[in-house]
Amino acid sequence: MQNVVVCVGRHHACGYALKTGKYFHNLMERKDFETWLDNISVTFLSLTDLQKNETLDHLISLSGAVQLRHLSNNLETLLKRDFLKLLPLELSFYLLKWLDPQTLLTCCLVSKQWNKVISACTEVWQTACKNLGWQIDDSVQDALHWKKVYLKAILRMKQLEDHEAFETSSLIGHSARVYALYYKDGLLCTGSDDLSAKLWDVSTGQCVYGIQTHTCAAVKFDEQKLVTGSFDNTVACWEWSSGARTQHFRGHTGAVFSVDYSDELDILVSGSADFAVKVWALSAGTCLNTLTGHTEWVTKVVLQQCKVKSLLHSPGDYILLSADKYEIKIWPIGREINCKCLKTLSVSEDRSICLQPRLHFDGKYIVCSSALGLYQWDFASYDILRVIKTPEVANLALLGFGDVFALLFDNHYLYIMDLRTESLISRWPLPEYRKSKRGSSFLAGEASWLNGLDGHNDTGLVFATSMPDHSIHLVLWKEHG
Repeated sequence: MQNVVVCVGRHHACGYALKTGKYFHNLMERKDFETWLDNISVTFLSLTDLQKNETLDHLISLSGAVQLRHLSNNLETLLKRDFLKLLPLELSFYLLKWLDPQTLLTCCLVSKQWNKVISACTEVWQTACKNLGWQIDDSVQDALHWKKVYLKAILRMKQLEDHEAFETSSLIGHSARVYALYYKDGLLCTGSDDLSAKLWDVSTGQCVYGIQTHTCAAVKFDEQKLVTGSFDNTVACWEWSSGARTQHFRGHTGAVFSVDYSDELDILVSGSADFAVKVWALSAGTCLNTLTGHTEWVTKVVLQQCKVKSLLHSPGDYILLSADKYEIKIWPIGREINCKCLKTLSVSEDRSICLQPRLHFDGKYIVCSSALGLYQWDFASYDILRVIKTPEVANLALLGFGDVFALLFDNHYLYIMDLRTESLISRWPLPEYRKSKRGSSFLAGEASWLNGLDGHNDTGLVFATSMPDHSIHLVLWKEHG
């Protein structure tokens, strides 16, 4: 009985010691306590996990409020392990690649350290930007740059999704219908039935030049000159500074709907309602060749250097494309004498499907729209790479085509298509613009963003069209908010 009493007494003494922290201090010197603690620690480490858990459960059951509070405060710190801080940076970047951008932005709010590490994860933010259709400049060395670009990109894409990325403006100055439009480097040229052509600064809306011409069905310009195709069946070259006509190209027997030229080759090409394509000496004004084979009005000619190699042409060769209602013909423009058509492209052998009078050719691909959708040909093989159909919107016309986006329109809206998914991601309402079979009345503006946005190329003109009141309706990129 006495032994039992002693044991109970010791048991209560141990409980008291755990509750007050005084028992061992009363019975032991500090040195003896440390020795005892070391022995207990060695024994504890030798236990199995189950035994360790039972030991802790027992000690907790004997603890008072002071000990429990101490345990609670320290457990929180011990259990929260900052893996981004503890892991090597390369391993942290690898783990972060598995998270979506929105989750990463949330993680940036955890701490300054997390924000610093996540913001510096270049590959993650570059991939996120690419997925949004953004161009990547690998020469940028700033580790924090691409998170900033992503934030800018997500804002612009949200504006496109919400139809808030554009704004409108008007150019007023012509006194008759405007048929011809051409855009280059922030300047828009307009040709009108009022026998004039004007050059506008799109950013300010101011007319830079205005010269007297013939009726214009097509225009193209550079810093010194303006080339016009006319309903009077001629092509003319004008000097901006003086307004003088420097060349007059006569030979077509129908209205000239499209012109293009190359100063390097000293060549001008024209497509006409007489079903012919003519090749002219730009400086001399003489006709070098007349290309035949079309059986409809030639509404578009494009002069462009080839960028791919095939059996029929090499990179650097100049190529002429001419299009009518049903066909696109390809000509080797460097061989004016006895020039023969290399290839004729169409979307239907029986001519049951018409082509829209807008043509894209960048030296690698030919793109044209039809009632069946957008057709893309590989210029190296002339094979059809794909046909893009838009079942939700019929009869879309092509304005511009790039590596990432396409710009399309119909009678009511301007559309942006993501070519990677072939889905329409944005639209913008259009006014009742003038639709004319005689010459162009609408065109795309800046085109570099079609190959991917970069935070700088989403500025300036997107779309322009002539209006019934003789004004020009402009759709412009809205500045970043």
